[in-house]
Amino acid sequence: MTTRPDPAQGGESVHPAVALVQPDVTSGGRLIRTLGVVTAVCGVLIVAAWQFTLPAIAANKKIVLERSVKALAPAATHIEEYDASAGGLKKAAGDPAAGAVRFYAAYGSDGGLLAIAAEGASRGYADVVRVLYGYRPECECIFGFKVVQMKETPGIGDKVTTDTAFVANFEHLSVKLAPDMKALFNAVKTVKHGTKKNPWEIDAIAGATITSKAVGRGINESVQKLLPLLAPHIEDLKQGNEK
Repeated sequence: MTTRPDPAQGGESVHPAVALVQPDVTSGGRLIRTLGVVTAVCGVLIVAAWQFTLPAIAANKKIVLERSVKALAPAATHIEEYDASAGGLKKAAGDPAAGAVRFYAAYGSDGGLLAIAAEGASRGYADVVRVLYGYRPECECIFGFKVVQMKETPGIGDKVTTDTAFVANFEHLSVKLAPDMKALFNAVKTVKHGTKKNPWEIDAIAGATITSKAVGRGINESVQKLLPLLAPHIEDLKQGNEK
């Protein structure tokens, strides 16, 4: 016969209706599986959100670029997007193929080619500086640029858009091709403030040299790729043809 301890004798009193229950302990494997499921669901949601917003992002970027082209060539009545490659010129569709360079051709009301614009990008002080520059085949020169994306220090790096002397560098910046048409005759180069001597040089802004160099470097790298592909087809481009 089982006896219960007597509280009067120092024993522990246990109510007959109370049972001691050990709590469930979640195993490590179960925790890992749960965490894996949560991570997978979050990943799917992030990818879905990115894919959902991607068209809007691309559309907004296109609007910004077209506005920048219009700012460079105000008389343009329509703008065409092209990809230049070793195979010739093609109307842009989707992302550029490997080795192709995208550019924009601005045409006037008479159908004549007013200017060509393309993007250049290079690392600045805080982040990548992206610009859209204008090019005229007749003078083989850059005639202006607009910032597309920049996170440089306000009041310092962003002077590249407001400093009149710096902006003047791009009124007739020489980007002539070498006789073999494989590269520029002289690479675009940003020099120390006050030392510019040649038409292919950019006079940097004192105190904002890093951003100044980013603009020049981005344009140089872009034209070095684009112009050798574009030059053989300028006449086709003037007529709005692709080859």
